Amino acid sequence: MVDRTSIFGAAEADGIVRCDACPVLCRIRPGRAGACHRYANEDGRLVRTDPLVLLTQTEQPLVPFLEGAEDWDGGITRPTFVTAIGAGTTYPDYKPAPFIVSSTHAGVDTVTVVTEGIFSYCGLKAKIDTDRHLGPEAARVMHEGEQIGHVTTAEYGSQMLSLGGVRHLTGGSKREGNVTCAAMLALCSKQAIEVEIEGGSKLILQAGAAPIVNGVPETRMRVGCGSAAVGIFAQQWQGHVDEVIVVDDHITGVLTEHQAGKCLNMRASGIRVRGRRSTPGRYFQVAHPGSGWGGTDVTDPLSLIESIDPKLAWPGLRLLLTSTTGEDFLYVELDEALRPVPAPVPAAVAATVARIGENCEPALTSILFMAGAGGSLRAGVTENPILLTRAVQRGEVTVTMGGAPCYLYPGGGITIMADVLRLPDKAFGHVPTPALVAPLEFTLRADLYAALGGHVDQAISLATLLEQEGNAALRGEWLRDNPWPGAPGPWPGAPGRQSPG
Repeated sequence: MVDRTSIFGAAEADGIVRCDACPVLCRIRPGRAGACHRYANEDGRLVRTDPLVLLTQTEQPLVPFLEGAEDWDGGITRPTFVTAIGAGTTYPDYKPAPFIVSSTHAGVDTVTVVTEGIFSYCGLKAKIDTDRHLGPEAARVMHEGEQIGHVTTAEYGSQMLSLGGVRHLTGGSKREGNVTCAAMLALCSKQAIEVEIEGGSKLILQAGAAPIVNGVPETRMRVGCGSAAVGIFAQQWQGHVDEVIVVDDHITGVLTEHQAGKCLNMRASGIRVRGRRSTPGRYFQVAHPGSGWGGTDVTDPLSLIESIDPKLAWPGLRLLLTSTTGEDFLYVELDEALRPVPAPVPAAVAATVARIGENCEPALTSILFMAGAGGSLRAGVTENPILLTRAVQRGEVTVTMGGAPCYLYPGGGITIMADVLRLPDKAFGHVPTPALVAPLEFTLRADLYAALGGHVDQAISLATLLEQEGNAALRGEWLRDNPWPGAPGPWPGAPGRQSPG
């Protein structure tokens, strides 16, 4: 266990320690851990069970001891970033952040404030690359018999789920809150969970892995809608087929009607598909949503043909029907009665279908953590939190989670979103309120930190922190795809203001 003398807590009778790291206020007996298993009673002292995590850029050149180390002893090492993982919290909100670390980066005196936030106001956005219809929009997403979220608007080639949020964590039954919290923690920890969508599919979701829909792993994310596929491959189909229908739940494309076919002077085929005609060659609602071709309920694509005009069609007309991923396709030719009859697929046509598949990216599940940084986090940085909020909004502060970059939502507050795959392993925890615990770091210029009314007297140098933590800290390798979180520099032509960085 990590002996952290700065941890707060109150000793009680019989060696019991009351932990005040979250609102639960566990009374922990000697040798036992609290409900979250993150704090424990060791010989009457409250200690953290998780180490502070430090990340090092191993691929960077060696530099004199540590950037910003005031007590350089002549040694050499690599740039090191203090994450908030394992740092501890600011609860009951008025305390300074557990670690306020001063260093120098690129010649700029910098402060990094690290805190593990207790997030009741947090959720996950799950992006699921699939053409399959997972469930009706706004349908409930269930896990272990409890609702943990809902289906939201589908985006291009992906189905989207909104999971968690304060209503499920705190607004329902105790079990709903606990099940929601456990599911979110598992997904943030890059583990797999199973969910069921009411009126839809059963899914196995795991960040960075292919989604499994009704027991079948997805392999391809579609190249585009049916209309887009027609536009992309029209030239490659010309001369090899006379008509192409790209089946899609949203926008089915018909080559010779489409503007791409018109520009290539392709002869009208006389084949009309079912559904609501939008613009030429683009059809909506050709079938019901489902797990068949192109996210529809269609298993026989010929059923989509509403009519064949004998004045325009001709015997021997070559017709290709394909899904938006190329996983399903059928090649037919019209007989003397203008009936579509399956025929051997010419090599050139097979090559175009293979090209569709080649242009489909691997189907993945992406889990994005989203939260609002409230009073406890901001008060740990400065006594006047609105100053921090405005500095973040102006781009004067770099906000990271475990060193991972965050997207900052526009508008009021500090609302952030981060890809859980860009955080180190075991970056998230929980408390039984219920809420998730997640790392958050604010990096800014030292002079700006002082101007914001920051807790300057609590700051320690990076060298001092490493000396204090000793071998207790867990050292990890910086994730190479993450930008190094230096303090933002000045905006050109705007003295005193900082770039969004």
